[in-house]
Amino acid sequence: MKTYLKTLFALAGATVPFGLAAFACSSADRDEAPEHIAPAGDELIGAGRFGDFDATTDRNARRMLERGREIFRFDTFGDEQFWGGELRLHEAIAGVTPAQARDLGLKVDAGALPPRLRDQIARGQVALDDPAVTLRLLRLGAVVGVTGFFDDRGGLISIGLQCAFCHSTVNDSVAQGVGERLDGWANRDLNVGAIIASAPNLQPFVALLRAVDRDITEADVRNVLLSWGPGKFDAELILDGKAFRPDGTSAATLIPNAFDMAGFNEHTWTGNWGSVPYWNAFVAVNEMHGRGNFFDPRLNDRVKYPVAAAARLWDVKVAPEEDLVTSKLPALHFYQLALPSPRPVAGVDFDERAAARGHDLFTGQARCTRCHHEPLLTDAGWNLHTPEEMRIDAFQANRAPGGSYKTMNLTGLFIRERGLFMRPGNKGRYYHDGRFATLLDVVRDYNERFRLGLAPPQKLDLVEYLKSL
Repeated sequence: MKTYLKTLFALAGATVPFGLAAFACSSADRDEAPEHIAPAGDELIGAGRFGDFDATTDRNARRMLERGREIFRFDTFGDEQFWGGELRLHEAIAGVTPAQARDLGLKVDAGALPPRLRDQIARGQVALDDPAVTLRLLRLGAVVGVTGFFDDRGGLISIGLQCAFCHSTVNDSVAQGVGERLDGWANRDLNVGAIIASAPNLQPFVALLRAVDRDITEADVRNVLLSWGPGKFDAELILDGKAFRPDGTSAATLIPNAFDMAGFNEHTWTGNWGSVPYWNAFVAVNEMHGRGNFFDPRLNDRVKYPVAAAARLWDVKVAPEEDLVTSKLPALHFYQLALPSPRPVAGVDFDERAAARGHDLFTGQARCTRCHHEPLLTDAGWNLHTPEEMRIDAFQANRAPGGSYKTMNLTGLFIRERGLFMRPGNKGRYYHDGRFATLLDVVRDYNERFRLGLAPPQKLDLVEYLKSL
């Protein structure tokens, strides 16, 4: 194994990741007015100077919601200069067939398709082995989370990514991977690492990671990216350079859902990073490589975060007129907090009687409400716990500034348990790294770890309650 990988193993010990619409202009040409500043004058304050402020608030909320949805789905924050300009990812995408795109986990927004094309896809009449079809989907703005940029002759000249790239999927209403958007749902089929690994030029990542290994090559980086697998991403790789856990498995974590995030504190797998606004800024600037400002002096630590410290990722500054991120953070935050958790249906997604018994266990013998307070289903206040409290390994926790894990909010678990709108092989997978295949595996592990004394039928009842949330 190369020196690079040896170095990564030796380093001492989640994530929120990166978002096909074809626009004639880049995100730099979009309206950049700050979302938290409404128009001046009587339109802002109503008929009398501060009159009808409730109506003003309602208008502002609608505007924030609509603007935030637009940003979440379609804004690249100018990151096409990296994915297309530096990595030349568009050159690889131009040769990808629809079948290959589906295998990589890319999804198609049925709402962006002309009715005839949508019907042809539903009837299986669209060639899945023709890259020209992929390019057509890009021109239509139909590939979820990806923006294609084309020249006057119709050639693909760049590619950009959006929040929806990782944090949206579709409901398969037309065909597998083709349907209406489901914003906030983690795309468990998306193989982010394999998509990035297909880029012709990975030298920007090589340059970053040479802070931990001067002998690293593009082949090494490509192997790390390919180790992630579907539904996973490693946000900390560009901070600490730790590509693998001490046991040799990938250090990547599961892409988290971006729904049901209102009312509680930390929102990533590991703690003390910050809540939604922090991660929007961090991801837009340092993970998506958009043009904006970001500051976190905790990352200026050459021992814990050698990559981030060497590349000054802790203090990224651009001129106000070049900032394509900061003005969008308020509306983006507002939209994400508005995204609701999908609700399970009794008799379809869970057994109602068993779930009732499971609720009694959840609040009683299983002691789940010590941390998962109803109805938030996470801690009210400081929702972080040390690895010692959790009685698990500290690898991922130690990659975060606070050395702790977040108490997971438990809504929407039935989606993963049933494998809704994902390939069968990608269903389940719980905890930050997907170490538990099913909810029953989670319950069994907690039962042993905390000596809960649950009998086998009780474990099954608790699973049904978890599926009902």
